[in-house]
Amino acid sequence: METFFTLVVGGILALGAYTLYGYFQSKKKVSAQSIILLDKIKKVCKFITVEGDFAEIYHYEDVKERFLKLVSSKKKALVVINAKAYVGYDFNKIELTSNPKKKTVTISHFPQPEILSIETNINYYDKKDGYFNKFEATDLTNLSEEAKQHIIDKVPESGLYNVAKQEALESLLLVENIVQTIGWTLDYSALKIKSKDTLKLK
Repeated sequence: METFFTLVVGGILALGAYTLYGYFQSKKKVSAQSIILLDKIKKVCKFITVEGDFAEIYHYEDVKERFLKLVSSKKKALVVINAKAYVGYDFNKIELTSNPKKKTVTISHFPQPEILSIETNINYYDKKDGYFNKFEATDLTNLSEEAKQHIIDKVPESGLYNVAKQEALESLLLVENIVQTIGWTLDYSALKIKSKDTLKLK
């Protein structure tokens, strides 16, 4: 009888120890999932939602004066800029928190759209050197930078940011799909939903 009682007690203790071990292992696994998940979302980094094409003509002139400003020399060029601007979201700026117990990831802040990349194709026409004011390699480099900045200044008035905001839900669905791959859920109720298809960002 004692042997039987000992076996029963031993079995209960072994089962309890196994259950406790399994609980801590499961908790450890969920915590690890949480860290991996947040890292996975951040690794996506930047998500392009809209692109815009620009064609601009940029007039460049530079005048140098010599001999007490009695003589001037002008170099000029007509710069044709064809560019493509990519606007979207930097996922590194998303504020995320995780709840391992509920297996949820909560977004408390979603960033504003921004220019992620600009590709430019620049052609120079009617390029004329002055007598003592000629184009050099540094001038062309500076011209290229000025042309790129010219496109950056044009993006806000182009409406690309507004289109990107309308496509914000697409960005959230991407994050949601990443979260769902390991059986978690995404909670973005803290963000203001303007309509079923359009997300109003903070």
